[in-house]
Amino acid sequence: MSEEQQSGDEAVAEHGADGTDGAVPPDDNVPTFVVGDVHGHRDELADALREHGLLDEDDDWAGGESHLWFLGDFVDRGPDGIGAIDLVMRLQQQAEQAGGLVQTLLGNHEILLLGMYHFGDTDVPSDFGPRSFARSWEINGGQLSDLDRLNDDHVEWLSTRPLIAHAADHLLMHSDTLEYLDWGGDPEEINETVREILASDDLVQWWEVWRRMTTRYVFRGPSGPAVASALLTRFGGTRIVHGHSVIADQLGIHPTQIEEPYLYAGGQVLGIDGGLFAGGPCLVIRLPWSPTD
Repeated sequence: MSEEQQSGDEAVAEHGADGTDGAVPPDDNVPTFVVGDVHGHRDELADALREHGLLDEDDDWAGGESHLWFLGDFVDRGPDGIGAIDLVMRLQQQAEQAGGLVQTLLGNHEILLLGMYHFGDTDVPSDFGPRSFARSWEINGGQLSDLDRLNDDHVEWLSTRPLIAHAADHLLMHSDTLEYLDWGGDPEEINETVREILASDDLVQWWEVWRRMTTRYVFRGPSGPAVASALLTRFGGTRIVHGHSVIADQLGIHPTQIEEPYLYAGGQVLGIDGGLFAGGPCLVIRLPWSPTD
């Protein structure tokens, strides 16, 4: 085993105890799509889904038996985060009736909105100065219209979304971080642990979910391929797909220059956050994806 591979295994191991490999079979050749961070741009999302034949002119499900996964961050920074959530919740029901699937992961901005809803400006115990969900929500693009329109159905739905999943033999996660491993040794344990936290009123644990999911870039740099390989070996899947980190920031370009997802870490990781809130595209990607040139 190479020194770089060892560093990747160690990076994964030090964030949690050993778990199962998490391997799951592919989705039987069902067309499978993933969507990155929407950040309140409901209409742009609908247009992008329509371009891929997943929505009709009335914004109803037209994808038949297709599978559609969202990687989280529906809210903040844009004008209609709740409208985006309402659209996806409706599509989830319509797709199920058509024999398809619409599902979503939980993003860090959903945690922020839910934390604002539950805890507001209550101070989080900290040795690093004043902290609260209200303060972070305002700093990170929180929209009063989203908070005003958030209802019990939204809260229940969001609070029970998974953090990690498999689709078409890909490992899906919102944030490009290993912090998930502090909640468990496999995707099922991670999802259950955070679901229990979100069902509680433990402000400190809620804050830890927000803090950990804001971290990023673990698959970048010389050790990135080894870290990605170790995580895939542990959790299963042929490639990691994530949002959270805008592709333009990774490449040092403007979001308007983004035309496709970002394949990196030796081809093991696909970033799909096009920076929609900053003028980039709403990327709807069919899996598996390969470069056009």
